[in-house]
Amino acid sequence: MLREGKIYVPKDEKLRVKIIQLHHDVLITEHRGRWKITELVIRNYWWLAMTGDVEKYVDRCNICQKMKNQTETPVEKLMVNKVPKRPWTYLMVDFITKLPLVAGKNAILVVCDRLSKIAHFVAIIEGTSVVGLAQLFRDNVWKLHGLLESVILDRRP
Repeated sequence: MLREGKIYVPKDEKLRVKIIQLHHDVLITEHRGRWKITELVIRNYWWLAMTGDVEKYVDRCNICQKMKNQTETPVEKLMVNKVPKRPWTYLMVDFITKLPLVAGKNAILVVCDRLSKIAHFVAIIEGTSVVGLAQLFRDNVWKLHGLLESVILDRRP
């Protein structure tokens, strides 16, 4: 029996699963996800709640669940860094952490000039506050090199 030019599938669970399986498990369309498999089944077949049946089948497939794409958007767009014209105007800052305790310090603040690649290494305590880091920066970098234009901090959000 045809409905709108498509084969009508009666209310037979095994038959419907077999049709979805034939579209899902073949080598050409294997594990394409629920929308692609639904699109392939809809081309030739029709039954009530077809998309729900395809969704259930794909959700039970281990391989489909492992191959899911990330749907999160990137945090920010990447921007090209400016090329420094003078030393100590564009800096990179990073931290070396989880070091053994020596003289009450267990981390290192690394401040590197992007033009000359000269660096300052300042011993700190891991978990130093922002105010403390600003004071260390003032006493160890700004005092020696003056005002800067840009700082790149390589930390996760």
